[in-house]
Amino acid sequence: MRTLYIAGDSTAAQKYADAAPETGWGMALPFFLHKDVTVANHAINGRSTKSFIDEGRLTTILAAIRPGDVLIVQFGHNDQKVTDPTRYTEPWGSYQDNLRRYVRGARERGALPVLATSVERRRFDAAGTALRTLGDYPAAMREVALEDDVPLLDVQELSLALWQKLGPETTKTYFNWTPDEQDNTHFNPPGAIAVARLVAGELLHTRVLTPGDTRRLDAEIPAEWITWPDSEES
Repeated sequence: MRTLYIAGDSTAAQKYADAAPETGWGMALPFFLHKDVTVANHAINGRSTKSFIDEGRLTTILAAIRPGDVLIVQFGHNDQKVTDPTRYTEPWGSYQDNLRRYVRGARERGALPVLATSVERRRFDAAGTALRTLGDYPAAMREVALEDDVPLLDVQELSLALWQKLGPETTKTYFNWTPDEQDNTHFNPPGAIAVARLVAGELLHTRVLTPGDTRRLDAEIPAEWITWPDSEES
């Protein structure tokens, strides 16, 4: 049994009934994996590389991770929060330093670290061109991956291309747009499934996983398969 651990923010996190239909891509990833590959989703709303470490969440993962497991690290949205010293990191400084802590911690335990650039938000210009919103953080992560020989899942570029293909109107059906909220950051079930499909494809492309670890990536995944537990387990 191999476990994929996810360290990340709200775009990947497990959601509960009070947040439905908001859905993290980590909730949909198991649908693309065979039963002998499990997902331990430690992503949580509002965290950055810094606050995730400061709250002891990386320590929790490293206490459980085992040789042969995988640690997927996806942060960036909240590292941008320049007015919040509990979360903000400098992309070419503390952000990269923190990423290397995740990498080093996984490797020291015989696990494989994997860096994943943050999924893009839904933002278009007047001409309908999908825009980048993540500043220097994806480039800074790519540099760490290159320098430290870490597999990279370039989710930013793949999601940006997907939003461009779908266009401004269709993408509304992938994000958490409800009668009460127009959320251009978080996903509903179809959006989470689409991003999880990108992640699974990148795990294959980078040879982190083999074809035997995954189901057919072009398989239809019904949105109804997504469920939200009543509350977070203690």
